[in-house]
Amino acid sequence: MKQTFSIALAAVVASMLVTGQSGYANPSVSKAEPAQVQSSGGEVDPLVTRQQLYDRLSEVTGIPWYRLAAVDQYERTLSKARPKARPPLGSIVGIYMDEEQWSGALNPDSADNVPASIQWFNGVGRDGDGDGFADRTNDLDLLYSVATRMLQYGGSTEDDFAIGVWEYYHNSRAVQRIQQFSSIYATFGRLDLFEHAFPVPVGTNYSYRSTWGNARGWGGRRTHEGTDIFANHGIPVRSTCFGVVEIKGWNPYGGWRIGIRDLNNYYHYYAHLSGFDKTVGIGTIVKPGQTIGWVGSSGYGKPGTQGKFPPHLHYGVYRDRGLIEWAFDPYPLLRRWEQDERRRLRSNH
Repeated sequence: MKQTFSIALAAVVASMLVTGQSGYANPSVSKAEPAQVQSSGGEVDPLVTRQQLYDRLSEVTGIPWYRLAAVDQYERTLSKARPKARPPLGSIVGIYMDEEQWSGALNPDSADNVPASIQWFNGVGRDGDGDGFADRTNDLDLLYSVATRMLQYGGSTEDDFAIGVWEYYHNSRAVQRIQQFSSIYATFGRLDLFEHAFPVPVGTNYSYRSTWGNARGWGGRRTHEGTDIFANHGIPVRSTCFGVVEIKGWNPYGGWRIGIRDLNNYYHYYAHLSGFDKTVGIGTIVKPGQTIGWVGSSGYGKPGTQGKFPPHLHYGVYRDRGLIEWAFDPYPLLRRWEQDERRRLRSNH
C-alpha cells in the first residue's frame, strides 16, 4: 500500500508539473479558490505552488488539502518561533525533522536516504516523489512522510486524523492548533489569509500609545502586556485577523474578553469589553474587520464589574512556541495595520 502511494504520488506530481492543474480529494468538502499563478512582478506565487502540492497529495492520501495545509503551517510557525533549532529543509513546505527522526533513532547512518533501511529502523522518512530516495530536503518527501505517518494511526476522517496528529507530536496543544488552522482554511477555501485590520474602526475617535511594560497595581504588582486603545464606550471592537475564537467570557483582570488564534499561531487578546457580538462564540471563524464586541470598562473584579477605569480596549498578542506562550509588544503591529487600513480607505475613494 505504501509503495502504491509513492508511485501514485509520483504520477500526479508529474501531471501537476505538466498541466499546472490542481484537484481535490472530495468534492463535498471545501475547495481552494482559484488563485493567480503569477504575482504582479511576474514571479510564480509560492502559495499557488503550495496549494498544488496539497491538492495532489490529498488525491493520493485521502487527507483533505486543508488538513495538510494546517500541519504544514503549524510546522512553519514552530520554525519561526525557534529558527536556530529548526533551520529550513524544503523550499516550499515548512516541515522540519532532525536526522534521527527521519532515519530512525537506532540507524547507524544518520544521513540515510534509502526507504527500506529507514523503515527498518522505524524512521519517518519516505519516498514521496518516486525517485527511489527518501530525501530530507525534498518538499514532497517531507510532507508525504508526515502524512503517511499520521495515517498509520487511522484513516483520513477528522477524528482519525486528530489521533494521528497526537501520535506524531504527543502534544495536545499541537492537535488543537492544527484543528484550528484546518477550520480556518476550510472555511475560507484558500491559503492567503494574512490580511489584518485595526481593532477599532479607523476614522472613529480613539487614541493610543505604547504602554508595553507599564506598571499595574490591581491584583498584585505586574507589568502591562499590551496596548491600551482609549475610545468611546460602545465603539465596535473588530477582529484584527483571520482566525478562530479560542476563549470568550469573564476574566477578573480583563473583564469581558475574547481570545482569537490566527494562522501565525498568534493569540490576539481583547479585554475590558462592554459586551460581545451575539454571532461570535468559542470556535467561531472570524475575519479582519469583523465586529466581535464593543469598547467598555469591564474588569478588575467579579463578573459584571464595570467603571473602575476609563473605557478602553486592552489589546495583547502572544506567540506560541509549541509548549509555552509569551507576550510581545503589539504597538508596532497596530501602527502598521492602522496605516495599511488608512491607505486602503483612501484608495477606495
